[in-house]
Amino acid sequence: MNLENYLNIQEEVTLSNSKLIVVTKNQLIDDVSKLYQAGCRQFAENRVQELLKKKEQLPKDVQWHLIGSLQKNKVSQIINFITLIHSVDSLELAVEINKRAKEVDRIVDILLQIYISHDETKHGFDFELLLDSLNQKKWNELSHINIVGVMGMASFSEDKVLIASEFQFLHNCFSTLKDNYFNRSTFKEISMGMSSDYKLALQHGSTMVRIGSSIFA
Repeated sequence: MNLENYLNIQEEVTLSNSKLIVVTKNQLIDDVSKLYQAGCRQFAENRVQELLKKKEQLPKDVQWHLIGSLQKNKVSQIINFITLIHSVDSLELAVEINKRAKEVDRIVDILLQIYISHDETKHGFDFELLLDSLNQKKWNELSHINIVGVMGMASFSEDKVLIASEFQFLHNCFSTLKDNYFNRSTFKEISMGMSSDYKLALQHGSTMVRIGSSIFA
């Protein structure tokens, strides 16, 4: 774990009025603990099982983010404490999160994951289909989730022009949703940018960057 990298990235992200979410995937708990001791409280995992394991080993004031694909049968395992679910990519998943949140009397913040890349292994809503979906009455019945923004993953590519266009597309999606569907102060997050492309993401309005390898290198 490179504490200097963490501090430098944290400063850069803060100056861009964004938030650093540290991805702890495949990292030793001792290294994660050092970041906690340095002041970090925002951590993310791709998998529910690994998130639960680390949660038990870190202090209670950590704010946990789930950034990987979430199976509906795993929702109940995190619903009591999760800070933000970045990867909601279907109405069916949103319905399940709402159901489980209602059972524990919580309102859970989520992001709508939108497919922005040219990589078929990535997940997310097709944006045009999402717009059609949002006209369905069922979305309005989800009283125990709070949709606070969007998330996207750019192509795994060294083509900066391509990546920049994908980030700009996500920002445009966010603006369309805010103007037409979520005209409220809580709809404000654009989760985009990882270790390889977070600088571009910040230039295109990211409010949350998800960084792991650059910090733990």
